[in-house]
Amino acid sequence: MSEEKAAPQSAVVIKKYANRRLYNTSTSTYVTLDDLSVMVKAGTDFLVYDAKTGEDITRSVLTQIIFEEENKGTNLLPINFLRQLIRFYGDSMQAFVPGFLEFSLQNLGKDQDKFRAQMMEAWGADPFKAMQDQAQRNMAMFSDAMKVFNPFTAAMGAVPGAPGPGKPQSPEVSSKDDLQALKEQLAQMQQKIDTLASK
Repeated sequence: MSEEKAAPQSAVVIKKYANRRLYNTSTSTYVTLDDLSVMVKAGTDFLVYDAKTGEDITRSVLTQIIFEEENKGTNLLPINFLRQLIRFYGDSMQAFVPGFLEFSLQNLGKDQDKFRAQMMEAWGADPFKAMQDQAQRNMAMFSDAMKVFNPFTAAMGAVPGAPGPGKPQSPEVSSKDDLQALKEQLAQMQQKIDTLASK
């Protein structure tokens, strides 16, 4: 019995030919890796078979889809994760890795709607833009704080918010204001993180 005949009836069968073309047997059309990626995102189950040998090559085709997505600049897999994954090949822990990754991703998939709702509640309609804006503000404040403590820029009067000629103000007061603002912003961020963690 070939692997193709053993395929679940609910799964769409895709055949891959020697010329690398992919043929969707349910729609009788040729498809691309992008089409298969859309099918995965839509939750459509499919299996890919080598048209000549009948061998199940679904794993290699799915891996190819990930490779293509990464090449487009959609970097989902961190470099350290990829390195660690490579280290597991041939390791005594290799047999446990697929089950662990599958379990972890299933839990992430189940909780993603809840996570999205919490992010929107804490950060607004576009949580990732809000986080990016917050990170930029933090970097700007950090940069300003560093300028306050840099004796060279302070001596040249390049400290942000420092008084100009005719506006006497002690440098200690200016640095205290900057530090206080930084502390307040860090406290606000901690509050948001605590709110997310408690839900």
